[in-house]
Amino acid sequence: MNYKLKIKNPFLLLLLFAVSIVTSNRIIAQETPATIQRDSLLAAARDYMHTARFCALVTIDSSGSPHVRTMDPFDPNENMVVYLGTNRNSRKIREIQNNPNVTLFYTQNKGVGYVSLIGTAFIIDDSAKKAELWKEEWKNFYDEQRDNYILIRVVPKRLEILNYARGITSDEKTWETPAVGFNPDNNNN
Repeated sequence: MNYKLKIKNPFLLLLLFAVSIVTSNRIIAQETPATIQRDSLLAAARDYMHTARFCALVTIDSSGSPHVRTMDPFDPNENMVVYLGTNRNSRKIREIQNNPNVTLFYTQNKGVGYVSLIGTAFIIDDSAKKAELWKEEWKNFYDEQRDNYILIRVVPKRLEILNYARGITSDEKTWETPAVGFNPDNNNN
């Protein structure tokens, strides 16, 4: 079938043409920038986390009070899951067993921003994973058999990032930080 649309009013024809362009651009604009923005935010966060080297681990104790300590994490994996090593007898392990909601906070002394990774912590006592995730500079902190070495896996729920060097800034009015949400069910590695 071959249909021809006859519009005698040139203004109406121009209006229909403009609406079709705006509508098609809006559909493209709604899908593409969100993906690009997410990928850009994650790339900037991954780079920042690597450069920062250390982070703060925030846990909650049994009375609901937060506790913060400096940690030497491994770089995030492809799903932004972060592993940390610690002593199995440490207070942080008891706090995570009681309340697995944690935050990892990365900052640099250059004052160029921060990354805050909010997630769920899991205690990992798997020999193969512990052998894979080990830093030789930690040997003085653990017994020779590393019996007291254990891993914490942080699966992200949300990541917030400020990185002034990359132009990632907060909202001018509310100061809300750019963020990326995660589906924790898809980050089990």
